[in-house]
Amino acid sequence: MFGRRITLFRLLGFEVKLDLSWLLLAALITWSLARSLFPVSVPGQPDAVYWAMGFAGALGLFASIVVHEFSHSLVARRRGLPMKGITLFIFGGVAEMGDEPASARTEFLMAIAGPLSSIALAGLFLGLATVLELARAPDAVVGVLGYLWPINLVLAAFNLVPAFPLDGGRVLRAFLWATTHNLRRATRIASLIGSAFGFALAAIGIVFLFRGDLVTGIWGMLIGSFVHNAAQRSYRQLVARQVLRGEPVRRFMREDPVTAPYHISIAQLVDEIIYRHHHRLYPVMQDETLVGCITTRDVKELPREEWTQHTVKSLSHPCTAENTIGPDVDAADALSQMGRTGNSRLMVVSGDRLVGIVTLKDLLQFLFLKTALEGKDAGTRDRA
Repeated sequence: MFGRRITLFRLLGFEVKLDLSWLLLAALITWSLARSLFPVSVPGQPDAVYWAMGFAGALGLFASIVVHEFSHSLVARRRGLPMKGITLFIFGGVAEMGDEPASARTEFLMAIAGPLSSIALAGLFLGLATVLELARAPDAVVGVLGYLWPINLVLAAFNLVPAFPLDGGRVLRAFLWATTHNLRRATRIASLIGSAFGFALAAIGIVFLFRGDLVTGIWGMLIGSFVHNAAQRSYRQLVARQVLRGEPVRRFMREDPVTAPYHISIAQLVDEIIYRHHHRLYPVMQDETLVGCITTRDVKELPREEWTQHTVKSLSHPCTAENTIGPDVDAADALSQMGRTGNSRLMVVSGDRLVGIVTLKDLLQFLFLKTALEGKDAGTRDRA
């Protein structure tokens, strides 16, 4: 789902990250507010004021989305569901769950918390706008608040559409789950509705496009495509988690991974290892000890004429929690980690000892084989 992300801050134990795609959205919002909305709603202001209002409006929307996602995360944590953080991206924000909710009640409470927080924010901004207008505050300030309260209502209304994985779709899944007592079936139905909604939204976007409304058409197509794909992906992720849950990583790891000796040159690494095995990440070994990692990106950043002058050790860097995992960790967690970090290979380590490599390909092969053999019953472990 995500591209390159940067960490903004930590709050209440949650890490808030920003996908670089959100910067494009922020720029578009600032521009549209400064050049279109505010000159109409608050006439007679200098251009500099409109640009300041546009920036303030985009910042307010950013804060509103953070509050929305924090509401999900706080309720989830209170209900015992592990949350990995919050990421803002071009289509809004997402609270990253470490697992599926334990019950339909938890799903409902977590899902409804976001829209309720947006409605509360709308009331807060409307109240502030009313008070400040009566107090004859600057029109620019009232104008920004006049934008923020309805946009929070729009945010709440859109998220309440019963299309999974939107909040309304999660509320629907909670109801179906409570009714059928089958999480996979509930997710399947909710994801089909979400997929259909996304398809319909994209189709409406195409209609607007042919009618000459370029901006509305493109956004409709993009958002519709995102919802459609996210619905299908969410169902596949659930199936994968259920199939892999309870299986330790050591079952899927390769115990004789390709490694990079710390003392060889970068030229040797490229010619003898990278061009032969075609991986992007290699554990760096000093005898039997794991001393770091090296990637093809590290090599690419070094000028080719210097490849013979540097050793693997000089270019390697410490391994991190993003590219390592323990042998007894649940394989479902390994799959989640791969999806979150974009790493298709994780080093399986015990202390400073490398015990193997687990790859996305190996996990998916097991997943496909088990679902092919066992069909709908594969990995089904629903909770009441």
